[in-house]
Amino acid sequence: MIRTFRKYHRAIAIATCLPLFLTVITGIGYTIFDEWFEQKNIGRFLIRLHTLEIFHLGRIYPLLNGLALVGLLVTGLSMTGLFKKRPDPKKAE
Repeated sequence: MIRTFRKYHRAIAIATCLPLFLTVITGIGYTIFDEWFEQKNIGRFLIRLHTLEIFHLGRIYPLLNGLALVGLLVTGLSMTGLFKKRPDPKKAE
């Protein structure tokens, strides 16, 4: 079962690493340029790139990023063994 989740986790990670990296970098860049340096034009460009509004994907891109993160969380947490049923020590005797 863990091998199956590991396979799915790896596939999701490979498919979404660039979009998630773009989202993280542009989100950090937006904060730095818009809030700290008050460069509103660069901030506007970065937020349009952050949501891929530049390519008219502003409605679907955040949803796909969110679904990818949920998939990574579910498969990652399932591999940790936190939800594994532990044997009852009383029945072992």
